[in-house]
Amino acid sequence: MSTENNEPKLFDRIYDAIRQIPEGRIASYGQISKIVGHCSAQMIGFALAALRDRPDGDEVPWYRVVNSQGRVALTGDYGINMQRSLLEQEGVEFDEDGVIDFFRFGWLGAPSSFKLKKGTK
Repeated sequence: MSTENNEPKLFDRIYDAIRQIPEGRIASYGQISKIVGHCSAQMIGFALAALRDRPDGDEVPWYRVVNSQGRVALTGDYGINMQRSLLEQEGVEFDEDGVIDFFRFGWLGAPSSFKLKKGTK
């Protein structure tokens, strides 16, 4: 079975998980990979990068996914500034070092019914 054939289904599951992150909350790449199951944090990054080529890409709140240290993980000033701005519009705060406090703004994760419904167990 080819990875390419499985990738669209996996990416759809990743996007479904990200859509569950409430406004004003963040999740890490690793957290999303655990919710989706059978993929790495790096695969979450690949899926987010692929949003540019999807007509429904604007429907996925990609900017709510940050690295495990609570930092914006995009490269380039434009991407970092855009992600930070979108998060700040939702009330997410950054400290002076550009770090988001996971205790205040972190999402606790999808309910177990979401995992079961998506068939990731």
